[in-house]
Amino acid sequence: MPTSLADAVVVGAGPYGLSAAAHLRGAGLDCRIIGTPMHFWNHHMPAGMFLKSEPFASSLSSPADGTSFLDYRPGWRAGRPIPVDTFASYGEWFTREAGLPAEPATVTSVERADGRFEVALETGETISTPNVVLGIGMGVFADLPAELRHLPGALCGHSSEYRDLSVFKGARVAVVGAGQSALETAVLLAEQGAEPVLITRTPALKWNAAPSDGSSPAARLLRGPQSGLGRGYRTWVWSERPEMTRLLPDRVRARIVRNTLGPAGAWWLRDRFATGIAVRTGQRLSGADATGDRVTLTTADRSGDLRVLTVDHVLAATGFTPDVDRVQILSPEIRREIARTGRSPKLDSAFGSSVPGLYFTGLAAAASFGPVMRFVHGADFCARRIARRLGQDRR
Repeated sequence: MPTSLADAVVVGAGPYGLSAAAHLRGAGLDCRIIGTPMHFWNHHMPAGMFLKSEPFASSLSSPADGTSFLDYRPGWRAGRPIPVDTFASYGEWFTREAGLPAEPATVTSVERADGRFEVALETGETISTPNVVLGIGMGVFADLPAELRHLPGALCGHSSEYRDLSVFKGARVAVVGAGQSALETAVLLAEQGAEPVLITRTPALKWNAAPSDGSSPAARLLRGPQSGLGRGYRTWVWSERPEMTRLLPDRVRARIVRNTLGPAGAWWLRDRFATGIAVRTGQRLSGADATGDRVTLTTADRSGDLRVLTVDHVLAATGFTPDVDRVQILSPEIRREIARTGRSPKLDSAFGSSVPGLYFTGLAAAASFGPVMRFVHGADFCARRIARRLGQDRR
């Protein structure tokens, strides 16, 4: 197919990609959106999961009114968790309401020539554009512990690879991790008739407190304002003023990203967690061996004492770690040119990388803008900043 032209190409149609596309089109840019809306949420999140964020902090962003989550589901009260399927349906509704012509295609490569990007699609078409916005989400950054990477896929995988946990009915399954994903995966496995064993490095499980406004005005003042990431003055800054977070030294920002909203379960999950789940806290993976159709895990506690566990399958709910080198659609030449903060791209105030015209969103931007970029709530700030930059450039 012949090469076509566009002012910008957004790669990915999750919350960040759709929000960026809505604002770019609102700024008058001819913007192509490549990806199936909410694909990751529909196909890589276990059925029955819920969002951890509150309804007011779960909206995609558009320059037009009437496209928030509460516009889609009026009256959804605070403290009521949002099912992943409902959120995915909201994203699809948002796509229609915002009039976004998302194209359910796959980008196979992004190369650079003569100051422009050549975006190749699986259809055979190539789009020539001066601007590429990567809204690729989390999936490409799924983090599997080194001790498990040699195991065959039939026996071990990242939790984001499993949509239907009912296939583990009657099986003994090790779940590695201590965050919401690990705890909820263990609960869903137990509810599907599996025998989950949760393995955590933390010495104890942590649970978030239930939201409450019943305290006195003075107590609420001391606790700080409510924000998309929770309650507290510092949390409000990380959530609502990411441009300030970006001004901090890299090492300080990295510590904030690492420590803000660390591994913990949502308050509404705690009662469901109580039954049928074995827990081994304070255990670090030290080895894993496949024997036939089972896996033998070896763990060590802080004193070095070893324990052995044999299971039918291992699910690693161990999060996502951004890494430029894992964005394989970018040519090796482009990846080499990208300045970095650790393994993440180092971004300017409009989410632009050191490669002119190449923008990163979402989790990949957390190292530059802080922990809010790990959550849907960061999509509004991110989309507006990118659209403002590209709109100015176009004018």
